[in-house]
Amino acid sequence: MGSPRLAIARRELGSLRKEKTIVLALAIQLFVAAFSSFLVVGLVSLYDPGAASYQVDVAVAGDEEAVEDLLRAVGTEDGLSGRPYASASAAMTAFHEREVDAVLEASAGEDGRIRVAAVAPDTGVETTAVVTRLRDALRELERTERAERRAFLETDPLSLPPAAESSPYFGFTYTVLVPLLLFLPVFISGSLVVDSLTEEVARGTLELLRVAPVSFAAVVDGKLLAAGGLAPVQAVAWMLLLHLNGTAIESVPWLFGMVAGLSAVVVTLGAAVAITSPDRRVAQLLYSIGVLLVFAGTSLLPLNPANTAARLALGTAGVGARAAVAGLVFVGVVALVGLRVVVDRVDPNELG
Repeated sequence: MGSPRLAIARRELGSLRKEKTIVLALAIQLFVAAFSSFLVVGLVSLYDPGAASYQVDVAVAGDEEAVEDLLRAVGTEDGLSGRPYASASAAMTAFHEREVDAVLEASAGEDGRIRVAAVAPDTGVETTAVVTRLRDALRELERTERAERRAFLETDPLSLPPAAESSPYFGFTYTVLVPLLLFLPVFISGSLVVDSLTEEVARGTLELLRVAPVSFAAVVDGKLLAAGGLAPVQAVAWMLLLHLNGTAIESVPWLFGMVAGLSAVVVTLGAAVAITSPDRRVAQLLYSIGVLLVFAGTSLLPLNPANTAARLALGTAGVGARAAVAGLVFVGVVALVGLRVVVDRVDPNELG
């Protein structure tokens, strides 16, 4: 009587640990979502340093005419202010004494071109913000000079399209945040499948499962359905929450299909790795490498998963993006069928 009770206790302990793992994974994602506003602001600063509210003071020195043009360009940029200095040495002195954040030295050549030498601090994050601001000011100077000198051209240049002002949060939301929320549950589902199968073998509870009137293939299918079925539902829940938060999300059914197909591929990969290599540490390592290879390979495609997800969420997906989703679902079905063939050929007694 002791052995069956011990097996049942091990089974209950394993189930309890799996439930705790799932709850912990959901809690982590909810914790991330609870601080999404703060995370978005911080991550957008890395995604687009120019979007950060950082004031940059610039010392401008050099030829008088070139300095005037440069100060005018600097004044058109938000978060950037220019201070004229009599000489480059005075500007560098102010820079070393931290009175200004950067130095721009402008000189007008004999050919009429304006040459600008920029000096920025070498302090990591601050350097990125300063260089981004200076880049925008120099681009504005270039546009102004081109417009003023177009009368001296022998042929009229093509007119530039009007500058479009767009929020960096818009690009970050659809190109980074939406794919992250869609694919994160998929990664976790595959990892849960690996842990679930390898722990059944390691703890000896797989033999107890086989006492029930179910086959080994049915056990694997149940674990795939429990983990893989959660990913698309959770991904759609994230999209609905974004929609309620004011972020328009289009093509939710197509996003559901894409995540479902990708989830089928990933959980199949996790199950195949767990069956062929029952050791948990080795299986998790192989699974991680396999997922990285899959996403690295698909990222080279024109319609990679992240690009397709962004287009679907924006509502700008064409026939190609929808065909990519259909192809991903087909690959997921093929992967599930292929896994069933592998499982039917595996002897559960030889696992472990």
